[in-house]
Amino acid sequence: MGICDDRVVIVTGAGGGLGRAHALAFAAEGARVVVNDIGTSREGEGSSDVPAQRVVDEILAAGGDAVVSIDDVTDWSGAGSLVHTAIDAFGRLDVLVNNAGFLRDRMLVSMSVEGWDAVIRNNLNGTFYVTREVAVASMIPQRRGRIVNIIANVARGFPGMVHTGAARAGVENMTKTLAVEWAQHGIGVNSIAPGVIRSSGTERYPEALVEMSRQRTPMKRLGTPGEVAELCAYLASEAASFVTGETWYIDGGAHLWGDTWILPDREPAPLPDVVAKLSAEP
Repeated sequence: MGICDDRVVIVTGAGGGLGRAHALAFAAEGARVVVNDIGTSREGEGSSDVPAQRVVDEILAAGGDAVVSIDDVTDWSGAGSLVHTAIDAFGRLDVLVNNAGFLRDRMLVSMSVEGWDAVIRNNLNGTFYVTREVAVASMIPQRRGRIVNIIANVARGFPGMVHTGAARAGVENMTKTLAVEWAQHGIGVNSIAPGVIRSSGTERYPEALVEMSRQRTPMKRLGTPGEVAELCAYLASEAASFVTGETWYIDGGAHLWGDTWILPDREPAPLPDVVAKLSAEP
């Protein structure tokens, strides 16, 4: 349909999974895409062994326009470098898709400080860094822009991944806050909360667990990366010009119904010794 014709789009974490789907969808809709991912090879940027470069090659082969970025968005300077790469290549920025992030399933009592910091640094801080750089360098001066944050279905908490849930909830609140602060600049800010999507991300989990998630989804199926990408493209288009500050669930109704975590029907297992010792201390 070309709903994003000639728009310049950054997609972070676009080397695979949902990020790749976003990048390909925007290119198919006529956008010029900056494909960002930190994956590298010995040959470095420009090598087809770099995940982001493979996505760029797909876009170019289909007649689209794209450039690669291997900047680390969890670092302030990396976020700045990404934005300058985009502006140097295409002259401006119209859309930012904050997709970069990762999961580490771990209960809080066995979670390390390093694990907590890594997820918060990527999923929350990285989103802040890139969003601020994009707004200051391009969107606020040109008085227009669209920002779409990919979060998670955290409406009822995120048992087993408290760091991810906390980070995504922070981004959801950032979405609402910036929607108000930046409305005067013509910038729309929205979030997308995917449910269980059949992608490379689900391959690390046992199939039985994925099947259980399917059964507990009212629509009785998993989503696809393409479905999420189509929603993202809509939110970045003029069709959504009066939409801002919202979280869009794309989960087959999962946030409305069904258990997200199995609670034991017995006494909980004893806490690990170290936690029990700390709990007993004054």
